[in-house]
Amino acid sequence: MNLTDPISNALTVIRNGSTARKIKVDIQFSRISEEILNILKREKYIKDFKFVDDKKQGALRVYLKYTSGEEPVIKGLSRISKPSLRIYVKKDRIPKVFGGLGIAILSTSRGIVTDTQASEMQT
Repeated sequence: MNLTDPISNALTVIRNGSTARKIKVDIQFSRISEEILNILKREKYIKDFKFVDDKKQGALRVYLKYTSGEEPVIKGLSRISKPSLRIYVKKDRIPKVFGGLGIAILSTSRGIVTDTQASEMQT
């Protein structure tokens, strides 16, 4: 498990669990991962998540969501800005994901937000 990059680790665990049709997956707790999961839950990409005490740092148990045809709701999940290559973009240049059908999750000075929320923010 990559402890130096909790975001990439969380995305990989969710992506692999969804592909393997798992009901739930556990990711290592971090505040930023929790904020990302809050957005995914609010946007209905996951069923739910909860904190699980594992006597160390803790974990977040993520309950994955599938369509009625047993297909994963999450079709693609990737990280654009990485610790080795940061990507910065102005609010009027935020790209649309799947032509506006998907969401981009961004880190801003006001916290973790979706692309729609970032576009609506005052500068």
